Amino acid sequence: MPQITANGVQLEVETLGNPENPTILLIMGLATQLTAWPESFCTELVEHGYHVVRFDNRDIGLSQRMDHHKAPNLPWLVIRKAMNIPVPLGYRLNDMAEDAVGVLDALGIDAAHIVGASMGGMIAQLVAARHPERCLSLTSIMSTTGHRSLPRAERDATRALMLKPENPDDIDSIIERNVRVRRVLQSQSFPKTDEELWETAAAAVHRGGYHPDGVARQLGAIIASKHRRDLLKRVKQPALVIHGDEDRLVPLACGEDTAKHLPNGQLCVLKGMGHDLPAQLLPDMCAQIHAVAQRAYA
Repeated sequence: MPQITANGVQLEVETLGNPENPTILLIMGLATQLTAWPESFCTELVEHGYHVVRFDNRDIGLSQRMDHHKAPNLPWLVIRKAMNIPVPLGYRLNDMAEDAVGVLDALGIDAAHIVGASMGGMIAQLVAARHPERCLSLTSIMSTTGHRSLPRAERDATRALMLKPENPDDIDSIIERNVRVRRVLQSQSFPKTDEELWETAAAAVHRGGYHPDGVARQLGAIIASKHRRDLLKRVKQPALVIHGDEDRLVPLACGEDTAKHLPNGQLCVLKGMGHDLPAQLLPDMCAQIHAVAQRAYA
């Protein structure tokens, strides 16, 4: 569909299913496009009776690039955050949450089941807490409250996230960098072949290009954000936290902490899941999301 204006930003949006049905709004994570929500996943949610909306966050994919804001110096940002020094940024996670609400506004949707993965889970948490009237249920996947006491990513996972292509002007080099990141973060119990990883990475690069400044701005928004433990206590809607026991980027303890601070939250630990959405686990994931959404009507 054509791009929409949400919160003053041009966002690429796709919809599936009957718009008369309850809506599930899918919010994807850091440096990841709407196409990372697998077609089979979206189709299964439609078959459960939902209208599915997914979109590219600002600064990624086909949505507006925020190049009028400088990319932050991430190491310096981490230091300033640790020292409680105010951090100047072009935008924050709260702004991205307003983008998500703006998508609902633009589509004329009063309220939706909000589902987010990784950074998208952080954004989904903010939508549920700050705009309870727009959220029917919350599902936070492989995400976190962001509290500083929680365990950090494994070193290999952090190193992979910071990888740069050997030649940023060569598309195959960019794709190879993408493959290397996916290889480290994927579910080791359900690994994709190198051919599958390449095909997925190539599709993402060809669709959305390579925009490291946008990724830095999104990562800066994550780093600068305050923890959401207190905010989550406001979320009275039915809530589900899905997390894998093999997540090397956002450890399981982060998901456990999220569920602990949601008054009506429940935790679903998927055995063998890393920091991705393996095809083998999608039917169970869809069933769990459907179940928590139905609790909203009980």
